[in-house]
Amino acid sequence: MNAFIKNQIQQFQDKNQNRGRLLVSCPDQPGIVSTISKFLFSHNANIIESSQYSTNPEGGTFFIRIEFECPNLKEKAAEMESQFGEIAKEFSMAWKLTHVYNVKKVAIFVSKELHCLLELLWEWQSGDLMADIALVISNHEEAREVVESLNIPFYYIPANKDIREQVEEKQLELLNEFNVDLIILARYMQILTPKFVSANPNKIINIHHSFLPAFIGARPYERAYGRGVKLIGATSHYVTNDLDEGPIIEQDISRVDHRDNVDNLKKIGRAVERSVLARAVKWHLEDRILVHENKTIVF
Repeated sequence: MNAFIKNQIQQFQDKNQNRGRLLVSCPDQPGIVSTISKFLFSHNANIIESSQYSTNPEGGTFFIRIEFECPNLKEKAAEMESQFGEIAKEFSMAWKLTHVYNVKKVAIFVSKELHCLLELLWEWQSGDLMADIALVISNHEEAREVVESLNIPFYYIPANKDIREQVEEKQLELLNEFNVDLIILARYMQILTPKFVSANPNKIINIHHSFLPAFIGARPYERAYGRGVKLIGATSHYVTNDLDEGPIIEQDISRVDHRDNVDNLKKIGRAVERSVLARAVKWHLEDRILVHENKTIVF
């Protein structure tokens, strides 16, 4: 990581040393918001942003995300978490209290196509993607030069279906060594094993075209062109053991017509993929996503 980006992260941490985020999901019932607000007030915390949603006020699931400013948050953190644990038991809450100061460590996996990687690196250099990109892992060498030019460790690990488990053992070792919080598949063209996925629940974000399930497999753009598609899109989602069927975080589309050949469709598709993946990653880094069954609530 170069000095400019280190300085950006340091400035972000200095600005947000007392900023926290609380994410909660639980059975909907009266008193949830009031209890959480009183808890934060008791610690002299000021609520900066609050978003909530209920699947059904009569027996549904309630979700809330609160961002707050709390004096001396670092010193209070352990006590706050202990006290909120008692509230969570009372309301049967699944919850997470995060400290904005702790910038998340990210690993990016990539193959030959670099457009999504380049978008993430640009957003990161500009300060719009607040993360510590700890390393990049690839089964090809194409990304090495651009990654190492930014002083980011680059690991070339050849991969195919015959050596998948051995490859993933090396990858998991690296992820543990760098204490990675989030894995981004920036057009990493390898299927992950259930073991790898289960070791990182809701911590792997993928991107792919939105032709699925119409054009599964190889050469989707060529087949889409042959059908005369009018929309090119992209989907970003958390990875599960059901291939490309995990909880969707973000999607977008761009219109095309008969004038667009296959190369044009691919260019348009790459542009949509870049922006969709970047948004999904930012929302995860900002703790804006709660997973419910096979869906997401994005605040």
